[in-house]
Amino acid sequence: MAIISNAVTMADAGAFSVGLGSMTLIKTLTLSNAATASFVHGASSVVLDSTYPIYRFEFINIHPSESSGGLTVAFRDGGTAYDAIKTTTIFYAGHDEGDSATALSYVAGQDQAQATGAMRLTVGDDANDDNDGSLSGTMMLFNPSSTTYVKHFMSQVNFMGESSGNPSTNTAYMAGYCNVTAAIDGVQIGTDSGNMASGKIKLYGLKDS
Repeated sequence: MAIISNAVTMADAGAFSVGLGSMTLIKTLTLSNAATASFVHGASSVVLDSTYPIYRFEFINIHPSESSGGLTVAFRDGGTAYDAIKTTTIFYAGHDEGDSATALSYVAGQDQAQATGAMRLTVGDDANDDNDGSLSGTMMLFNPSSTTYVKHFMSQVNFMGESSGNPSTNTAYMAGYCNVTAAIDGVQIGTDSGNMASGKIKLYGLKDS
């Protein structure tokens, strides 16, 4: 069975294409009470260089150990610390199960301006640690090997949170750039409270031709 869009075959017999290029799975990390999950170029079969112009991270049913634990990302620019300078922006939309509360808001308290700390990918009450609570989403990193331009990234993460005591769906949209000319050679996903009790993170490379 094939998936066809505008007369272009996008998927056929297991193959899958995104946009103008193909998507290749590089690495899958299965989480178990992990404080962080790191993807470092050249380590554990990870590729994060000029091989691909775009890298895509997928967060799949990450279950937090604490309800206040927001998912975070930090970048490494050639050293050992994940402290690449970033400028970011973030907003979110939310709606609770009881259909009594909604939200659409820019979150000024979580954006960053030339900061080195980890950036939150979730907002508000963050992911609910109920047994059925989790978060899923994606993050794109563009041309991390460039030594000329800043390195852009953007994410969309949906998570089961709480609004006025009711479980709610919340989607956070974050974007920014690493304001460095050095190549980004490592990405670290973590939490700012507790651990990632379970879930998976997948890294894909996308080619534009």
